[in-house]
Amino acid sequence: MTPCPWCTNECDSIDFTPVRGAHIDWFWRQLADIGDRRGDHDLTTGFATATAPGNPSQRAAVLGLLGGRSPRADQRIRINLTDLTTRLHAHDVRLTPGMIAAHTAERRLGERIREMAQRRDTVARLRERMTDSFDRLEEAAVVQLDLDAIWPILQRNGWIGRLSAAPDGTALIDQAAAVIAALPADGERLDRRRLADTVTRFPHALDAGPLPGLVLSILAAAGAMTTGLPPRAAWAAVGVDCDDLTGGLLTLGIHPVGWFLPPEAVVTLPPRELAKCGWPTPTKHGQWIFVTENPSVVTAAADRLAAQNPPATGLRLLCTVGTPSTLEISAINRLAETGWRIAVRADFDQAGLRHVNALLRGVPASRPWRMAPADYLASLATAPADDRVRLGHDAVPDTPWDPALRAAMDERGQAAYEESLIEALLSDLMAGHPPQ
Repeated sequence: MTPCPWCTNECDSIDFTPVRGAHIDWFWRQLADIGDRRGDHDLTTGFATATAPGNPSQRAAVLGLLGGRSPRADQRIRINLTDLTTRLHAHDVRLTPGMIAAHTAERRLGERIREMAQRRDTVARLRERMTDSFDRLEEAAVVQLDLDAIWPILQRNGWIGRLSAAPDGTALIDQAAAVIAALPADGERLDRRRLADTVTRFPHALDAGPLPGLVLSILAAAGAMTTGLPPRAAWAAVGVDCDDLTGGLLTLGIHPVGWFLPPEAVVTLPPRELAKCGWPTPTKHGQWIFVTENPSVVTAAADRLAAQNPPATGLRLLCTVGTPSTLEISAINRLAETGWRIAVRADFDQAGLRHVNALLRGVPASRPWRMAPADYLASLATAPADDRVRLGHDAVPDTPWDPALRAAMDERGQAAYEESLIEALLSDLMAGHPPQ
């Protein structure tokens, strides 16, 4: 026979009729709650307390199980579980108070408290493993880890929960500690895939997934880097270089010195090129280069150029494809130092505002491009009300170039995207300058 899912016993042949029913199930439900709190699925020893109901027939129904006089309404009843078990055995020696309570409540008793205890044990083992792994770090390791300071941060950002649920949580801890131990010394650099291969014998182990996430979270908690950095910048902060052939800036109409491309050609300048490229100087004073966040703006601009015969010249556009890296910002700043005027923009959401802030700080000569309250409201107006995206729970970042923008976004609580302003942006790009 199949064990019962509630009492985990073979109870198919047990007759519960003499000890169950609408008149007495109140008693078993209260015992079920006690079994849950105790983590006890039998309830055969010790004492428990139940509260008598107001219905007199329900109070009288427990006399055969507990003996004594009928309790008063709301009276606290002290139950000797050993005596109760003995009385149940008069009906069937397999019966226990926990078994009947589980069948009445239709759940296995104590599962939640046992699961909580198991989680506590798992967390304790993880902490012990992390202590051992951190203690094994060589004295010469670049980053020294104080677990008492790091552990609460990992708990707050969810990493302890993820490690508890992972089938290989302890192995992840060991690998993360090994990666940190192998970080390059101050002033030295190391390729990320060579680091991964050295530690795990798999060069892509730090590309994505839980291991690189855990390593960066530990390093941020230890103060080895600023929190909230994008992965490439976070690795760079501890001397680890991601490959320099992927990522970078999309370019349209502006290319390094020595590059010759059709006006409508879009190319990617990878970090390897951005780090060393020289930029052409403007042909006349006051010429603009635009910087955007979304590739869709570049696609629309390239299509507009390709539709012209011959294509117009003078449209110059860069795209960060999301969060701009330190290297990308530095390359854009070199354009400004060469004499170009720089106009920057991004989506009207938390990430977009952070992108614009980073560009304005890193390129002091740049200015916002259609990032005013009126532009935000115009972006909202083009999207149906049902399709508007609510801003996330994060606070809207400051907009020091126009504090009224943040106020407007706080008031509306809705995000707006570059695509909503595409015609206005294309008009500026074709004109070669932002609106006055």
